[in-house]
Amino acid sequence: MLSRRNLLRSGAGAGLLGLPTQARPSEKRALALIGDRYHNADYIRVALDRTFEGLDVKVDYTINYEQLSRSLLSNYQLFVCLRDGMIWPDGYSGPDAYPYEQDLENRGTFPEPQPRKWLREEQAEALKEFVEGGNGFYSMHNSSHVSLASKTWRDVMGGAYIGHPPLRPFRVRVVNATHPITQGIQDFTVNDEQHYVEYDKDKKNILLEAENLDGLTFQGLGAKSIAGWAYDYGRGRVVFTSPGHTIHALWNPEYVNLQKRAVRWLLKEI
Repeated sequence: MLSRRNLLRSGAGAGLLGLPTQARPSEKRALALIGDRYHNADYIRVALDRTFEGLDVKVDYTINYEQLSRSLLSNYQLFVCLRDGMIWPDGYSGPDAYPYEQDLENRGTFPEPQPRKWLREEQAEALKEFVEGGNGFYSMHNSSHVSLASKTWRDVMGGAYIGHPPLRPFRVRVVNATHPITQGIQDFTVNDEQHYVEYDKDKKNILLEAENLDGLTFQGLGAKSIAGWAYDYGRGRVVFTSPGHTIHALWNPEYVNLQKRAVRWLLKEI
């Protein structure tokens, strides 16, 4: 029989919404905050299981953004975030604005979905202290959106979300092949959301660039976008990589290798 406890503890040795679990003395520990309206936590957990496979890292997955705190982070050496900055307290009728919503007979009785930000400033300060103290922060895909809620979070993460076009193929190029994360990594193509972000730090820290090879642009920002960076922050380290709306993109073999190297660099193993 599959018990609730076993279900919660499935995947990478830790559970979605599970409490921190014990790691072996040699293991590092990671907390992954995942899942939102547009990104199902199940595919993210399954995808990241492959990222952490063989890295000797104990991972705890959670969707509970409210629990993010200094005390929780104190149990870990790495924090991973793959979720946006929005919650929808009054609900919504679907994960996206499906066309059939316009044809509901009583559509006028449903309020328009209204998001609000979940991040509290003390949570942003907790992240800052966590990284400054010598730990790692891996910001993935749409988590750049969280930066819109806090200057503190943005300062740690390094930038903020602008927007993205629909799913379409684009090329991810390594623009700094000497960094430990990108050494040996080849350019790769994904069919994904090409996220456009503002980057606030030194340009020498940019590792990746995305380009739509068909010349398709987004909001006048051109066909190219910054797709990844890495830098030291206090005694800790920060990495951002933008692909990740689909499991197909997260599981691109070259991207998986890059994610693994990013985790190892954040944990100061390379």
